[in-house]
Amino acid sequence: MFQNKYIQQRIEKANKLQEMGINPYSNDSNRNTTIEKFLNVNSDLLKRDEDNRRDENRHYIVAGRIKFYRLMGKASFIKIEDESGMLQIYVARDNLAEGFYNNVFKKLIEVGDIVEISGYPFVTGKGELSLHADNVKVLTKAISPLPEKYHGIQDKELRYRQRYLDLIMNSEVRKTFHVRSKVISLTRRFFEDKGFLEVETPMMHPIAGGANAKPFVTYHNALDVDRYLRIAPELYLKRLIVGGFEAVFEINRNFRNEGMDATHNPEFTSIEFYWAYKTYRDLINITKEYFEYLFEHLDLPTRLPYGDLEIDFSDFTEIGLVDSLTKIGGVPADVCNDKEKIIAYLRENKVDVNDKMNLGQLQGELFDEYVEAKLINPTFITDYPVEISPLARRNDEQKNITERFELFIAGKEIANAFSELNDPLDQLSRFEGQMDAKDAGDDEAHEMDRDFVNALSYGMAPTAGQGIGMDRLVMMLTNQHSIRDVLLFPAMKPINEEIDLHSDEEEK
Repeated sequence: MFQNKYIQQRIEKANKLQEMGINPYSNDSNRNTTIEKFLNVNSDLLKRDEDNRRDENRHYIVAGRIKFYRLMGKASFIKIEDESGMLQIYVARDNLAEGFYNNVFKKLIEVGDIVEISGYPFVTGKGELSLHADNVKVLTKAISPLPEKYHGIQDKELRYRQRYLDLIMNSEVRKTFHVRSKVISLTRRFFEDKGFLEVETPMMHPIAGGANAKPFVTYHNALDVDRYLRIAPELYLKRLIVGGFEAVFEINRNFRNEGMDATHNPEFTSIEFYWAYKTYRDLINITKEYFEYLFEHLDLPTRLPYGDLEIDFSDFTEIGLVDSLTKIGGVPADVCNDKEKIIAYLRENKVDVNDKMNLGQLQGELFDEYVEAKLINPTFITDYPVEISPLARRNDEQKNITERFELFIAGKEIANAFSELNDPLDQLSRFEGQMDAKDAGDDEAHEMDRDFVNALSYGMAPTAGQGIGMDRLVMMLTNQHSIRDVLLFPAMKPINEEIDLHSDEEEK
Protein backbone atom coordinates (compact mmCIF):
# COMPACT_ATOMS: atom_id res chain seq x y z
CA MET A 1 0.00 0.00 0.00
CA PHE A 2 3.03 2.30 0.17
CA GLN A 3 4.23 2.07 -3.46
CA ASN A 4 3.36 5.71 -4.26
CA LYS A 5 6.59 7.45 -5.31
CA TYR A 6 6.14 10.34 -2.90
CA ILE A 7 5.63 7.91 -0.03
CA GLN A 8 8.77 6.04 -1.06
CA GLN A 9 10.72 9.30 -0.91
CA ARG A 10 9.44 9.96 2.60
CA ILE A 11 10.26 6.42 3.73
CA GLU A 12 13.83 7.01 2.53
CA LYS A 13 13.99 10.17 4.63
CA ALA A 14 12.75 8.24 7.67
CA ASN A 15 15.46 5.67 7.08
CA LYS A 16 18.11 8.41 6.82
CA LEU A 17 16.96 9.83 10.14
CA GLN A 18 17.41 6.38 11.68
CA GLU A 19 20.91 6.13 10.19
CA MET A 20 21.76 9.50 11.77
CA GLY A 21 20.66 8.25 15.18
CA ILE A 22 17.39 10.23 15.15
CA ASN A 23 14.33 8.16 15.97
CA PRO A 24 11.58 9.26 13.54
CA TYR A 25 8.96 7.76 15.90
CA SER A 26 10.17 8.84 19.31
CA ASN A 27 8.08 8.80 22.46
CA ASP A 28 9.80 11.29 24.75
CA SER A 29 8.15 14.64 24.16
CA ASN A 30 8.83 17.41 26.69
CA ARG A 31 6.09 19.78 25.53
CA ASN A 32 5.21 22.16 28.35
CA THR A 33 2.48 24.30 26.81
CA THR A 34 -0.16 24.26 24.11
CA ILE A 35 -0.16 26.72 21.25
CA GLU A 36 -3.27 28.43 22.55
CA LYS A 37 -1.67 28.98 25.96
CA PHE A 38 1.54 30.21 24.37
CA LEU A 39 -0.34 32.81 22.33
CA ASN A 40 -2.42 33.93 25.30
CA VAL A 41 0.44 34.18 27.81
CA ASN A 42 2.67 36.12 25.43
CA SER A 43 0.05 38.42 23.91
CA ASP A 44 1.51 41.31 25.94
CA LEU A 45 4.43 41.42 23.49
CA LEU A 46 2.06 42.66 20.80
CA LYS A 47 1.53 45.85 22.81
CA ARG A 48 5.22 46.71 23.19
CA ASP A 49 7.27 49.13 21.11
CA GLU A 50 8.53 47.61 17.86
CA ASP A 51 12.15 47.42 19.07
CA ASN A 52 11.20 45.56 22.26
CA ARG A 53 8.81 42.86 21.07
CA ARG A 54 10.71 39.77 22.20
CA ASP A 55 11.54 38.15 25.52
CA GLU A 56 14.50 35.76 25.54
CA ASN A 57 13.97 35.07 29.24
CA ARG A 58 10.75 33.23 28.50
CA HIS A 59 11.25 29.68 27.26
CA TYR A 60 8.63 27.28 25.91
CA ILE A 61 8.44 23.86 24.34
CA VAL A 62 5.59 23.36 21.89
CA ALA A 63 4.69 20.46 19.62
CA GLY A 64 2.45 19.92 16.63
CA ARG A 65 2.13 18.98 12.99
CA ILE A 66 3.91 21.08 10.36
CA LYS A 67 1.22 22.65 8.14
CA PHE A 68 3.37 25.24 6.32
CA TYR A 69 7.05 25.29 5.34
CA ARG A 70 8.98 28.16 3.68
CA LEU A 71 12.73 27.83 3.23
CA MET A 72 14.80 31.01 2.94
CA GLY A 73 18.47 30.03 2.81
CA LYS A 74 19.93 30.37 6.30
CA ALA A 75 16.50 30.76 7.96
CA SER A 76 13.00 29.46 7.45
CA PHE A 77 9.45 29.94 8.64
CA ILE A 78 7.20 27.02 9.42
CA LYS A 79 3.77 26.82 11.00
CA ILE A 80 2.80 24.02 13.32
CA GLU A 81 -0.65 23.10 14.55
CA ASP A 82 -1.86 21.31 17.64
CA GLU A 83 -5.46 20.78 18.71
CA SER A 84 -5.62 24.28 20.20
CA GLY A 85 -4.33 26.36 17.29
CA MET A 86 -1.62 27.33 14.81
CA LEU A 87 1.79 28.91 15.59
CA GLN A 88 4.46 30.41 13.38
CA ILE A 89 8.05 29.28 14.09
CA TYR A 90 11.23 31.06 13.01
CA VAL A 91 14.04 28.55 12.45
CA ALA A 92 17.56 29.93 11.83
CA ARG A 93 20.65 27.87 11.02
CA ASP A 94 22.88 29.55 13.58
CA ASN A 95 20.48 28.93 16.47
CA LEU A 96 20.45 25.15 16.04
CA ALA A 97 23.06 22.44 16.62
CA GLU A 98 25.92 22.32 14.15
CA GLY A 99 24.80 20.86 10.82
CA PHE A 100 21.21 20.20 11.92
CA TYR A 101 19.65 22.94 9.81
CA ASN A 102 21.29 21.95 6.52
CA ASN A 103 21.40 18.17 6.97
CA VAL A 104 18.19 17.45 8.82
CA PHE A 105 15.77 20.36 8.88
CA LYS A 106 16.07 21.32 5.19
CA LYS A 107 16.41 17.80 3.80
CA LEU A 108 14.50 15.39 6.01
CA ILE A 109 11.70 17.37 7.69
CA GLU A 110 8.62 18.43 5.74
CA VAL A 111 4.92 19.29 5.85
CA GLY A 112 2.92 16.66 7.72
CA ASP A 113 5.68 15.73 10.17
CA ILE A 114 5.03 16.14 13.89
CA VAL A 115 7.80 18.04 15.66
CA GLU A 116 8.70 19.48 19.03
CA ILE A 117 10.26 22.95 19.09
CA SER A 118 11.67 25.00 21.92
CA GLY A 119 12.49 28.69 21.97
CA TYR A 120 11.40 32.13 23.07
CA PRO A 121 8.48 34.36 21.99
CA PHE A 122 8.82 37.34 19.68
CA VAL A 123 6.74 39.40 17.28
CA THR A 124 7.70 39.51 13.58
CA GLY A 125 7.94 42.67 11.54
CA LYS A 126 4.50 41.89 10.16
CA GLY A 127 3.08 41.80 13.68
CA GLU A 128 2.65 38.04 14.17
CA LEU A 129 3.39 36.54 17.57
CA SER A 130 5.82 33.69 16.89
CA LEU A 131 8.37 31.35 18.47
CA HIS A 132 12.11 31.84 17.82
CA ALA A 133 13.44 28.26 17.75
CA ASP A 134 16.60 27.08 19.50
CA ASN A 135 15.91 23.36 19.07
CA VAL A 136 13.86 21.24 16.66
CA LYS A 137 13.10 17.61 17.35
CA VAL A 138 11.35 15.09 15.12
CA LEU A 139 8.58 13.25 16.99
CA THR A 140 6.78 11.51 14.12
CA LYS A 141 7.77 11.25 10.48
CA ALA A 142 4.68 11.23 8.25
CA ILE A 143 5.32 8.96 5.28
CA SER A 144 2.07 9.90 3.50
CA PRO A 145 2.02 13.49 2.17
CA LEU A 146 -0.93 15.70 3.04
CA PRO A 147 -3.34 16.94 0.35
CA GLU A 148 -2.31 20.16 -1.34
CA LYS A 149 -2.92 23.01 1.11
CA TYR A 150 -5.14 25.32 -0.92
CA HIS A 151 -7.52 22.68 -2.26
CA GLY A 152 -7.66 20.32 0.69
CA ILE A 153 -9.72 17.17 0.30
CA GLN A 154 -12.17 17.67 -2.54
CA ASP A 155 -13.76 14.22 -2.40
CA LYS A 156 -16.40 14.14 0.38
CA GLU A 157 -16.45 10.35 0.30
CA LEU A 158 -12.72 10.36 1.06
CA ARG A 159 -13.29 12.84 3.90
CA TYR A 160 -15.73 10.47 5.58
CA ARG A 161 -13.72 7.30 4.90
CA GLN A 162 -10.47 8.89 6.09
CA ARG A 163 -11.80 11.11 8.86
CA TYR A 164 -8.31 11.35 10.34
CA LEU A 165 -7.15 13.14 7.19
CA ASP A 166 -10.23 15.37 7.20
CA LEU A 167 -9.46 16.38 10.80
CA ILE A 168 -5.82 17.11 9.96
CA MET A 169 -6.73 19.39 7.07
CA ASN A 170 -9.87 21.10 8.39
CA SER A 171 -9.81 22.79 11.79
CA GLU A 172 -13.48 23.73 11.33
CA VAL A 173 -14.36 20.04 11.30
CA ARG A 174 -12.61 19.61 14.63
CA LYS A 175 -14.63 22.53 16.01
CA THR A 176 -17.87 20.78 15.01
CA PHE A 177 -16.91 17.73 17.03
CA HIS A 178 -15.86 19.85 19.98
CA VAL A 179 -19.40 21.27 19.96
CA ARG A 180 -20.83 17.77 19.73
CA SER A 181 -18.82 16.64 22.74
CA LYS A 182 -19.94 19.68 24.74
CA VAL A 183 -23.60 19.05 23.83
CA ILE A 184 -23.38 15.46 25.11
CA SER A 185 -21.60 16.58 28.29
CA LEU A 186 -24.04 19.43 28.96
CA THR A 187 -27.00 17.15 28.34
CA ARG A 188 -25.76 14.72 30.98
CA ARG A 189 -25.15 17.56 33.45
CA PHE A 190 -28.57 19.13 32.82
CA PHE A 191 -30.48 15.95 33.61
CA GLU A 192 -28.30 15.03 36.57
CA ASP A 193 -28.89 18.51 38.01
CA LYS A 194 -32.63 17.89 37.59
CA GLY A 195 -32.36 14.78 39.75
CA PHE A 196 -32.32 12.14 36.99
CA LEU A 197 -30.28 8.97 37.40
CA GLU A 198 -28.12 7.87 34.46
CA VAL A 199 -28.55 4.15 33.74
CA GLU A 200 -27.40 1.59 31.19
CA THR A 201 -29.71 -0.87 29.49
CA PRO A 202 -29.01 -3.77 27.07
CA MET A 203 -27.93 -3.12 23.50
CA MET A 204 -28.90 -6.63 22.38
CA HIS A 205 -32.62 -7.26 22.78
CA PRO A 206 -34.66 -10.46 22.55
CA ILE A 207 -37.43 -8.37 20.93
CA ALA A 208 -36.97 -5.34 18.68
CA GLY A 209 -39.05 -2.92 20.74
CA GLY A 210 -39.44 0.69 21.74
CA ALA A 211 -40.08 2.12 18.27
CA ASN A 212 -41.45 1.28 14.86
CA ALA A 213 -38.28 0.39 12.98
CA LYS A 214 -36.54 -2.45 11.17
CA PRO A 215 -33.78 -3.96 13.36
CA PHE A 216 -30.35 -5.42 12.75
CA VAL A 217 -30.32 -9.12 13.63
CA THR A 218 -27.36 -10.89 15.21
CA TYR A 219 -26.86 -14.31 16.72
CA HIS A 220 -25.98 -15.18 20.31
CA ASN A 221 -23.91 -18.37 20.25
CA ALA A 222 -24.07 -19.21 23.95
CA LEU A 223 -27.85 -18.80 24.16
CA ASP A 224 -28.45 -20.25 20.66
CA VAL A 225 -30.93 -17.47 19.82
CA ASP A 226 -31.25 -14.43 17.60
CA ARG A 227 -30.78 -11.05 19.19
CA TYR A 228 -31.65 -7.60 17.86
CA LEU A 229 -29.45 -4.54 18.14
CA ARG A 230 -31.58 -2.07 20.03
CA ILE A 231 -33.74 0.32 18.07
CA ALA A 232 -34.64 2.17 21.29
CA PRO A 233 -34.07 1.71 25.06
CA GLU A 234 -37.64 2.77 25.91
CA LEU A 235 -39.14 -0.48 27.18
CA TYR A 236 -36.20 -1.20 29.48
CA LEU A 237 -36.21 2.31 30.91
CA LYS A 238 -39.93 2.06 31.66
CA ARG A 239 -39.32 -1.26 33.40
CA LEU A 240 -37.08 0.73 35.75
CA ILE A 241 -39.94 3.13 36.48
CA VAL A 242 -42.07 0.10 37.34
CA GLY A 243 -39.27 -0.99 39.66
CA GLY A 244 -39.37 2.25 41.63
CA PHE A 245 -36.92 4.65 40.02
CA GLU A 246 -38.69 7.95 39.39
CA ALA A 247 -36.37 9.79 36.97
CA VAL A 248 -33.94 7.95 34.70
CA PHE A 249 -32.06 8.75 31.50
CA GLU A 250 -29.71 7.04 29.09
CA ILE A 251 -27.52 8.63 26.43
CA ASN A 252 -27.49 5.76 24.03
CA ARG A 253 -26.53 4.37 20.66
CA ASN A 254 -29.43 2.98 18.64
CA PHE A 255 -29.36 0.88 15.47
CA ARG A 256 -31.97 0.82 12.72
CA ASN A 257 -31.60 -1.25 9.58
CA GLU A 258 -33.17 1.31 7.29
CA GLY A 259 -32.31 3.82 4.59
CA MET A 260 -29.43 6.29 4.73
CA ASP A 261 -29.81 9.93 3.80
CA ALA A 262 -28.89 13.42 5.01
CA THR A 263 -30.60 12.89 8.38
CA HIS A 264 -30.44 9.09 8.84
CA ASN A 265 -27.50 6.85 9.74
CA PRO A 266 -27.88 3.17 10.69
CA GLU A 267 -26.47 3.93 14.15
CA PHE A 268 -27.22 7.16 15.92
CA THR A 269 -27.13 8.79 19.35
CA SER A 270 -30.08 9.95 21.37
CA ILE A 271 -31.04 10.62 24.96
CA GLU A 272 -34.17 9.02 26.35
CA PHE A 273 -35.49 10.03 29.75
CA TYR A 274 -38.51 8.95 31.81
CA TRP A 275 -40.07 10.96 34.61
CA ALA A 276 -42.62 9.54 37.05
CA TYR A 277 -45.64 11.59 38.13
CA LYS A 278 -45.24 13.92 35.14
CA THR A 279 -47.11 14.41 31.84
CA TYR A 280 -46.10 15.37 28.33
CA ARG A 281 -46.96 18.97 29.27
CA ASP A 282 -44.13 18.85 31.82
CA LEU A 283 -41.85 17.57 29.08
CA ILE A 284 -42.64 20.58 26.89
CA ASN A 285 -41.49 22.82 29.74
CA ILE A 286 -38.31 20.88 30.51
CA THR A 287 -37.44 20.80 26.80
CA LYS A 288 -37.56 24.59 26.66
CA GLU A 289 -35.38 24.74 29.78
CA TYR A 290 -32.94 22.28 28.20
CA PHE A 291 -32.50 24.44 25.10
CA GLU A 292 -32.02 27.56 27.21
CA TYR A 293 -29.38 25.70 29.22
CA LEU A 294 -27.54 24.54 26.09
CA PHE A 295 -27.44 27.97 24.50
CA GLU A 296 -26.29 29.61 27.72
CA HIS A 297 -23.44 27.15 28.32
CA LEU A 298 -22.41 26.92 24.66
CA ASP A 299 -22.39 30.73 24.54
CA LEU A 300 -24.45 30.75 21.34
CA PRO A 301 -26.91 33.40 20.10
CA THR A 302 -30.50 32.15 20.02
CA ARG A 303 -30.75 33.01 16.32
CA LEU A 304 -28.58 30.71 14.24
CA PRO A 305 -28.15 30.33 10.48
CA TYR A 306 -29.04 27.00 8.95
CA GLY A 307 -28.22 27.12 5.26
CA ASP A 308 -30.52 29.72 3.73
CA LEU A 309 -32.71 29.65 6.84
CA GLU A 310 -32.46 31.37 10.20
CA ILE A 311 -33.69 29.47 13.25
CA ASP A 312 -34.92 31.40 16.26
CA PHE A 313 -34.38 29.00 19.16
CA SER A 314 -36.22 31.34 21.53
CA ASP A 315 -39.46 31.08 19.53
CA PHE A 316 -41.18 27.83 20.51
CA THR A 317 -44.71 27.26 19.21
CA GLU A 318 -47.26 24.47 19.61
CA ILE A 319 -50.03 23.09 17.38
CA GLY A 320 -52.04 19.86 17.12
CA LEU A 321 -51.20 17.50 14.27
CA VAL A 322 -54.60 17.60 12.56
CA ASP A 323 -54.82 21.40 12.95
CA SER A 324 -51.36 21.71 11.38
CA LEU A 325 -52.57 19.91 8.25
CA THR A 326 -54.89 22.80 7.45
CA LYS A 327 -53.21 25.80 9.10
CA ILE A 328 -49.67 24.99 7.96
CA GLY A 329 -50.01 22.37 5.24
CA GLY A 330 -52.96 23.90 3.39
CA VAL A 331 -54.92 20.61 3.30
CA PRO A 332 -58.68 21.26 3.02
CA ALA A 333 -60.37 20.85 6.42
CA ASP A 334 -62.99 18.42 5.09
CA VAL A 335 -60.22 16.08 3.90
CA CYS A 336 -58.25 15.75 7.15
CA ASN A 337 -60.61 13.39 9.03
CA ASP A 338 -61.91 11.27 6.16
CA LYS A 339 -59.90 8.23 5.09
CA GLU A 340 -61.23 8.02 1.55
CA LYS A 341 -60.85 11.76 0.95
CA ILE A 342 -57.24 11.66 2.17
CA ILE A 343 -56.42 8.82 -0.23
CA ALA A 344 -58.06 10.68 -3.10
CA TYR A 345 -56.30 13.94 -2.16
CA LEU A 346 -52.89 12.32 -2.03
CA ARG A 347 -53.38 10.56 -5.36
CA GLU A 348 -54.63 13.75 -6.99
CA ASN A 349 -51.37 15.35 -5.89
CA LYS A 350 -49.23 12.51 -7.28
CA VAL A 351 -48.32 11.08 -3.84
CA ASP A 352 -48.05 7.30 -3.57
CA VAL A 353 -50.37 5.98 -0.87
CA ASN A 354 -51.27 2.57 0.54
CA ASP A 355 -55.08 2.37 0.73
CA LYS A 356 -54.75 -0.25 3.49
CA MET A 357 -53.56 2.43 5.90
CA ASN A 358 -55.93 3.49 8.65
CA LEU A 359 -57.02 7.08 9.27
CA GLY A 360 -54.23 7.87 11.75
CA GLN A 361 -51.56 6.54 9.43
CA LEU A 362 -52.97 8.57 6.54
CA GLN A 363 -52.99 11.72 8.66
CA GLY A 364 -49.34 10.99 9.35
CA GLU A 365 -48.74 10.76 5.59
CA LEU A 366 -50.39 14.15 5.06
CA PHE A 367 -48.21 15.65 7.79
CA ASP A 368 -45.01 14.21 6.30
CA GLU A 369 -45.91 15.48 2.84
CA TYR A 370 -47.33 18.95 3.51
CA VAL A 371 -46.30 20.16 6.97
CA GLU A 372 -42.98 18.84 8.24
CA ALA A 373 -40.65 20.76 5.91
CA LYS A 374 -42.36 24.06 6.80
CA LEU A 375 -41.57 23.85 10.53
CA ILE A 376 -38.47 26.06 10.80
CA ASN A 377 -38.50 27.54 14.30
CA PRO A 378 -38.93 25.02 17.15
CA THR A 379 -42.48 23.64 16.91
CA PHE A 380 -44.20 21.14 19.17
CA ILE A 381 -46.66 19.05 17.15
CA THR A 382 -49.13 17.53 19.62
CA ASP A 383 -52.19 15.23 19.71
CA TYR A 384 -50.96 12.37 17.55
CA PRO A 385 -53.45 9.72 16.37
CA VAL A 386 -53.43 6.60 18.53
CA GLU A 387 -52.83 4.39 15.46
CA ILE A 388 -49.29 5.77 15.02
CA SER A 389 -48.49 6.01 18.74
CA PRO A 390 -48.52 2.44 20.09
CA LEU A 391 -46.77 3.30 23.36
CA ALA A 392 -48.41 6.63 24.20
CA ARG A 393 -51.29 7.23 26.62
CA ARG A 394 -54.73 8.02 25.19
CA ASN A 395 -56.20 11.43 25.86
CA ASP A 396 -58.95 11.11 28.49
CA GLU A 397 -61.43 13.25 26.52
CA GLN A 398 -60.52 12.27 22.94
CA LYS A 399 -59.83 8.55 22.82
CA ASN A 400 -58.59 8.61 19.22
CA ILE A 401 -55.56 10.81 20.02
CA THR A 402 -52.64 10.44 22.41
CA GLU A 403 -50.86 12.75 24.81
CA ARG A 404 -47.81 13.00 22.61
CA PHE A 405 -45.65 15.59 20.90
CA GLU A 406 -42.79 15.69 18.45
CA LEU A 407 -40.45 18.67 18.29
CA PHE A 408 -39.47 19.86 14.82
CA ILE A 409 -36.72 22.32 13.91
CA ALA A 410 -35.70 23.32 10.38
CA GLY A 411 -38.13 20.77 8.96
CA LYS A 412 -36.62 17.87 10.90
CA GLU A 413 -37.85 15.86 13.87
CA ILE A 414 -35.58 16.45 16.87
CA ALA A 415 -37.57 14.93 19.74
CA ASN A 416 -40.46 12.56 20.41
CA ALA A 417 -42.32 12.50 23.73
CA PHE A 418 -45.53 11.40 25.38
CA SER A 419 -47.38 10.63 28.53
CA GLU A 420 -46.67 6.94 28.82
CA LEU A 421 -49.30 4.27 28.47
CA ASN A 422 -49.46 2.41 31.80
CA ASP A 423 -52.68 0.43 31.30
CA PRO A 424 -51.46 -3.16 30.68
CA LEU A 425 -54.68 -4.24 28.92
CA ASP A 426 -54.62 -1.26 26.57
CA GLN A 427 -50.92 -1.89 25.90
CA LEU A 428 -51.59 -5.55 25.11
CA SER A 429 -54.37 -4.55 22.72
CA ARG A 430 -52.09 -2.09 20.93
CA PHE A 431 -49.32 -4.63 20.58
CA GLU A 432 -51.85 -7.03 19.08
CA GLY A 433 -52.85 -4.31 16.63
CA GLN A 434 -49.19 -3.85 15.71
CA MET A 435 -48.88 -7.58 15.10
CA ASP A 436 -51.85 -7.40 12.73
CA ALA A 437 -50.06 -4.58 10.89
CA LYS A 438 -46.91 -6.71 10.68
CA ASP A 439 -48.92 -9.62 9.27
CA ALA A 440 -50.31 -7.19 6.68
CA GLY A 441 -46.78 -6.37 5.49
CA ASP A 442 -45.57 -3.54 7.75
CA ASP A 443 -42.00 -4.70 8.55
CA GLU A 444 -41.52 -1.73 10.91
CA ALA A 445 -44.54 -2.54 13.10
CA HIS A 446 -43.84 -2.98 16.81
CA GLU A 447 -43.20 -6.51 18.06
CA MET A 448 -45.26 -8.05 20.84
CA ASP A 449 -43.37 -7.75 24.14
CA ARG A 450 -45.22 -9.87 26.70
CA ASP A 451 -42.66 -9.31 29.45
CA PHE A 452 -43.15 -5.56 29.16
CA VAL A 453 -46.92 -5.97 29.40
CA ASN A 454 -46.32 -8.19 32.40
CA ALA A 455 -44.17 -5.45 33.96
CA LEU A 456 -47.00 -2.95 33.50
CA SER A 457 -49.36 -5.33 35.22
CA TYR A 458 -47.46 -4.71 38.47
CA GLY A 459 -48.22 -1.01 38.14
CA MET A 460 -46.22 1.84 36.60
CA ALA A 461 -46.65 5.29 38.11
CA PRO A 462 -48.03 7.96 35.75
CA THR A 463 -44.95 8.74 33.68
CA ALA A 464 -43.78 10.97 30.84
CA GLY A 465 -40.94 9.98 28.54
CA GLN A 466 -38.97 11.62 25.76
CA GLY A 467 -36.20 10.97 23.27
CA ILE A 468 -34.01 13.66 21.68
CA GLY A 469 -31.82 12.98 18.64
CA MET A 470 -28.33 14.20 19.50
CA ASP A 471 -27.00 13.97 15.94
CA ARG A 472 -29.70 16.12 14.41
CA LEU A 473 -29.49 18.60 17.27
CA VAL A 474 -25.76 19.05 16.66
CA MET A 475 -26.50 19.52 12.95
CA MET A 476 -28.75 22.47 13.84
CA LEU A 477 -26.26 24.03 16.22
CA THR A 478 -23.29 23.78 13.83
CA ASN A 479 -25.07 24.53 10.52
CA GLN A 480 -24.35 21.10 9.07
CA HIS A 481 -26.73 19.60 6.52
CA SER A 482 -25.63 15.99 6.44
CA ILE A 483 -25.61 13.70 9.44
CA ARG A 484 -22.27 12.40 8.17
CA ASP A 485 -20.73 15.77 9.07
CA VAL A 486 -21.55 15.34 12.77
CA LEU A 487 -20.57 11.65 13.02
CA LEU A 488 -16.86 10.99 13.30
CA PHE A 489 -17.14 7.68 11.46
CA PRO A 490 -20.43 7.50 9.50
CA ALA A 491 -21.60 4.32 7.79
CA MET A 492 -20.23 4.12 4.26
CA LYS A 493 -21.11 1.98 1.28
CA PRO A 494 -18.52 -0.78 0.69
CA ILE A 495 -16.17 -0.32 -2.22
CA ASN A 496 -15.50 -3.16 -4.64
CA GLU A 497 -11.88 -2.30 -5.37
CA GLU A 498 -9.13 -1.46 -2.91
CA ILE A 499 -9.38 2.26 -2.28
CA ASP A 500 -6.44 4.41 -3.39
CA LEU A 501 -5.73 6.01 -0.07
CA HIS A 502 -3.46 8.61 -1.62
CA SER A 503 -5.37 9.54 -4.77
CA ASP A 504 -6.09 13.05 -3.49
CA GLU A 505 -2.52 13.86 -2.49
CA GLU A 506 0.39 15.52 -4.22
CA GLU A 507 3.87 16.55 -3.20
CA LYS A 508 4.23 20.00 -1.65
